[in-house]
Amino acid sequence: MLHGRQDASPTFQFVVEALRKEWHVIAPDWRGHGQSEWQGRPYWIPDFCPDLLTLLDRYSPGRPARILGHSMGARIAALLGGARPERVAQLLMIDHLGLLPDYPLDAPKRMRAWLDAFAEAPQMRGYPDRQSLAARLVKANPRLTPGRAEFLAAEIGFQRSDGLFAMAFDPWLKVLPPVPYLPDDEMSLWRSIRAPVLHAISDEGFIQERFSDDPAEFERRIACFATHTRVDISQSGHNVQHDQPERLAEVIEDFFVR
Repeated sequence: MLHGRQDASPTFQFVVEALRKEWHVIAPDWRGHGQSEWQGRPYWIPDFCPDLLTLLDRYSPGRPARILGHSMGARIAALLGGARPERVAQLLMIDHLGLLPDYPLDAPKRMRAWLDAFAEAPQMRGYPDRQSLAARLVKANPRLTPGRAEFLAAEIGFQRSDGLFAMAFDPWLKVLPPVPYLPDDEMSLWRSIRAPVLHAISDEGFIQERFSDDPAEFERRIACFATHTRVDISQSGHNVQHDQPERLAEVIEDFFVR
């Protein structure tokens, strides 16, 4: 189970609790997230791909693995699935179908933001206590129950050296690269995936936000996957694992048939 950007492995706890069958679940923290080391400099998506390959070599040597990825986790898994198709048995992508393209005229703005980050290192907002951090999580996602928000604030939050509480991820993860995002590059890798792919799409998530007004682009992207199915999850935002963990657990066990 691969978490998204600015998140950590405990994000899947509610889903794991809802699983009915026995599974061996590996849920790592990506570099710069949770309990993993923070590198204190910009992050590049390609760097995460050898990290994932190392994990697969460690936990699933000699055999392809079932992989579930949310958001950035799904992006990385799909990239590796195209570059190393023999390492992936099945791939469940949660609310991710690529980003919107960058435009050439935005290049000066991207480069200025990149240079500004080095002049003044990025910071995260801190909160006086864990309860305040949990309240901020509920404000960002009203579907999140207070109990789940408190769990996330405790398991993914941490107390900084200044005494304030924040989510445990390297602030440099907020800095976007100065190079443009080209969806066709990733789509080329998607076409090389041999494993069956399931897209779990939330009704109020990023996929709907980005492509609901452009169905032709949605179809162009999803058609890149040679063997794929789609499941729509209602009453959910981008963080399906928080909003509908029981439904997502059903989807997982229906797809990853043992």
